[in-house]
Amino acid sequence: MPVDEARLAEYKARLAERERIIRESWVRTMEAKLVREKLDRCYETEGVNHMESCKELRERYIDMLRDNRVQGYKHIDV
Repeated sequence: MPVDEARLAEYKARLAERERIIRESWVRTMEAKLVREKLDRCYETEGVNHMESCKELRERYIDMLRDNRVQGYKHIDV
């Protein structure tokens, strides 16, 4: 019995870790979405000067697109 309980505890810990990683991944993705919405508003309000005025937001959004991708698992190891 202790072996099965140990495997079960290990399995639950692994699942919890996966959920944490996926949750953090989604949070980073939603942060990028918020920056994109701010960038859209900046483009609309600044008009023809958007290239200069929205430069920081644009660069931040591009960096977030590279780094903040949703990562998940295709299968669960049993």
